[in-house]
Amino acid sequence: MKMLALRLSIRLLPAAMIGGAATLPSPFFLAVRSNHTLSISHNHENVPHCNLIKMGLSSQKYIAVKLLVMYLDSRKTYEIDRMLKEFNGFNLVVHNCLINANLQWGNAFDACRLFDEMPERNEVSWTALISGLLRNGNVDRAMHYFERNPFSNVFTWTATISGLVQNSMSFRAMVLYKKMLQSGVLPNHITFTSVIKACIELGDFRLGNSVLGLIVKTGFEDNLCVSNSLVKLFLRFGEIDSARKTFDRMEEKDVVSWTTILDMYVEMGDLREARRIFDEMPERNEITWSAMISRFSQSGNAKEAVKLFRQMVIEKFKPNISCYSSVISVLASLEALQAGRNIHAHVTKIGMEMNVFVGSSLVDFYCKCGNTRDGFLLFDSLPYKNIVCWNTMVSGYSLNGQIAEAMELFNRMPHKNNISWNSLITGHLCVENFSEAFEVFNEMILCGELPNKSTFSSVLKACASMASLEKGKYTHAKALKLGFQHDIFVGTALVDMYAKSGSIESSRMIFQRMPVKNEIVWTAMIQGLAENGFAEESLSLFQEMEKTSSIAPNELILSSVLFACSHCGLVDKGLSYFNSMEKFYGVSPNERHYTSVVDMLSRSGRLSEAENFMMNMPFEPEANAWAALLSGCKTYGNESLGEKIGEKLLKVAETKVGGYILLSNVYALGGRWIDVMNTRELMNERGIKKNGGYSSIELRNRVHVFYSQDENHTRSMEIYWILQLFNCEIRSSFALEI
Repeated sequence: MKMLALRLSIRLLPAAMIGGAATLPSPFFLAVRSNHTLSISHNHENVPHCNLIKMGLSSQKYIAVKLLVMYLDSRKTYEIDRMLKEFNGFNLVVHNCLINANLQWGNAFDACRLFDEMPERNEVSWTALISGLLRNGNVDRAMHYFERNPFSNVFTWTATISGLVQNSMSFRAMVLYKKMLQSGVLPNHITFTSVIKACIELGDFRLGNSVLGLIVKTGFEDNLCVSNSLVKLFLRFGEIDSARKTFDRMEEKDVVSWTTILDMYVEMGDLREARRIFDEMPERNEITWSAMISRFSQSGNAKEAVKLFRQMVIEKFKPNISCYSSVISVLASLEALQAGRNIHAHVTKIGMEMNVFVGSSLVDFYCKCGNTRDGFLLFDSLPYKNIVCWNTMVSGYSLNGQIAEAMELFNRMPHKNNISWNSLITGHLCVENFSEAFEVFNEMILCGELPNKSTFSSVLKACASMASLEKGKYTHAKALKLGFQHDIFVGTALVDMYAKSGSIESSRMIFQRMPVKNEIVWTAMIQGLAENGFAEESLSLFQEMEKTSSIAPNELILSSVLFACSHCGLVDKGLSYFNSMEKFYGVSPNERHYTSVVDMLSRSGRLSEAENFMMNMPFEPEANAWAALLSGCKTYGNESLGEKIGEKLLKVAETKVGGYILLSNVYALGGRWIDVMNTRELMNERGIKKNGGYSSIELRNRVHVFYSQDENHTRSMEIYWILQLFNCEIRSSFALEI
């Protein structure tokens, strides 16, 4: 029989919706049973209908309903109207199907109209309407029908509670859950799953524990869905041991179970254990692979994420959108341009390039590899661009120093959020347009966009770079107004800003008031004290950190300590810290630490010792180390050593002006003016120019910059007149004293 060869797939309706069992003729039953896993295309939906008519089966109620459902799923209006005519009078099952279909299509009004016109309704009618309205976000209308529902059973209560949780109304869901228990209706496993999710969203672990008690009492603790939810609950509230015990106790585990426990180890930073569990999983799917790749990507373990992706492809799993986005982000962090191009070619081949999430990841990839041209071409070709995509391109231009392009694209954006503004502020910081960064911040506030902690950190960095105390105080006031005074990132930026602006007392005050201090804020305060001439206090603060804090000194903190020792002449103490780095602190010295020691020895006149120290370094000394020693030679008049060091410095950093100036000054101290002229000529030949020294003053929220013999200022005549007046006053006072 031809019917047996048809590739059919018939969706079975719940028994309550059909309203009773039906006996199927054996040929039809065999066709369904033998082909139930196969699907039919919409172009062939009429074929089974025609065959059923020929067999005389289409008039049977059960089969007619199945055909109606098939046409409703495909939204074939002609066939639906034709099928409805086959049902004489009111049919409860048909109306339930029509209500459900309208809700799936988003036609809530028509679904309610059909429901209100029904002469009779059953439990399925009420539950389908309420849950469908909640799925569409029509909470108030759904609750209106829920309160009128005459059938108070677990299915209606559960559908309503689940819908409220899905609409982020967890508190309201828990109130309804309480009413459900008071009405004498016991929850089922779906109810408990939704209620646990509500407890997680509310952040109420005590409430979660009370739900757990009822779960155990009603015997649902071994249910797979409930156990998965409990593992998530324990993890959310930091109960790692309880989460692991619940997982180990589960007799049945699915992909959700394994993925949840994987997340636990990834969040703990134990990627080795996470990988071990992943390798032990009895079953994996595309979601599991994608989740694992994403977790390794987010934790900064890029190479492992790429290895996992390759293994996934080798094992014939098809990556999903999330997986491709994660892998592309990983390749961006590695700046692996060719590998990224290969992925781009593949997603183009399978038609995924125009997906806004994959497209945004590719735009980000090209920009992070420094190829903003290809990034913009891809961005421009995307048919749909969401705000993430726009922000990615603006950020890409900003990070590559193309601030003009970033501003042009920013001005074209149809919608902006604080990430958009932050990207532009960061772009100005990258090209050292500090005043412009502050102006963008002001414009952001005037446009009504609220800054976040990232905004304040960037703007305060700009204020610190300008040493603009007025602008820093203004930004500080805005941060206080928006409640960021206790944020550790904003606090660290404030400590650094006040220290770099010379207001060390304000920096101390912010530091002391911070409720939580991490290694970055300790570093900022120790460095700030040292740079402002409070080197001994800086070292005292370091010792206080060692005694009172659980934070172990890292590379940055120890670099600040060596800087402090260098600037207060504590050479032996500085050498002691340097020699203790690996032994006591477990930190291997890097180029910066070695340079600090060279600077320390050079400042104290121990030039031969500094030279020997450099000769025994485990790597080639950086340019700053040679410059520090050359500066010491200039200070202590060691012309012969200075000449030798200067020549080495010019080889290491032949394009940096500092080395030429220092060497020229060493020659000048020895009266070797011909060598001074030769050095200056060499600078001209290589196109190296010394930037002029300048002074600046901030007045009425504006920074005024002055160079030597500068006449470019708008009020330069008045300024020089005042300077001349001061000069006359000084000379008069001096003459009177004589």
